[in-house]
Amino acid sequence: MNYGIDRERALSLVRLHLHHPNLIKHSLATEAVMKGLAEKLGEDQEKWGLAGLLHDLDAEQTENDLAAHTHETVRILRDQGVDEEIIEAIRLHNEAAHGDRRSSVFHHALAAGETITGLITATALVYPDKKLASVKPKSVTKRYKERAFAAGADREIIAECGKLGMELGEFSELCLRAMQGIADELGL
Repeated sequence: MNYGIDRERALSLVRLHLHHPNLIKHSLATEAVMKGLAEKLGEDQEKWGLAGLLHDLDAEQTENDLAAHTHETVRILRDQGVDEEIIEAIRLHNEAAHGDRRSSVFHHALAAGETITGLITATALVYPDKKLASVKPKSVTKRYKERAFAAGADREIIAECGKLGMELGEFSELCLRAMQGIADELGL
């Protein structure tokens, strides 16, 4: 399908707007997670993957200002002619910047999926080899319950996996497996 942008152009935009290697890796991890979720839920993997890849284009520019985050990304993507459903999911992965709430499976998948990538990465980094291959799904769910661990990974947002019809264990396993599939790209 045509979403106004292809993966090659999307990756170019990521590299143009994001310079910190960890933000680029986060975008790639979110893309992989979204493709895995789309496959599981019978959704369009290309569309969901693009949303994952493009969701944080203004993260460096807005830094930790949640009231500003996503506004510039939305502008950039509209200028590029990107599909409005992708833009809307990206916009709403940060409800703090907008007056409305996530309302679709696509919205909840992007919010929960991009948030759990941080928890999974942090879990891998406490292993001696710092490799995703060493992480077990149960380790992710155990760390989820430890609120002080990877405190930036908002557990309430991750819990939106329930709106996808998935329990935390199943969601964690699917997302972990998706990230393990691109472990070399992630340096994990």
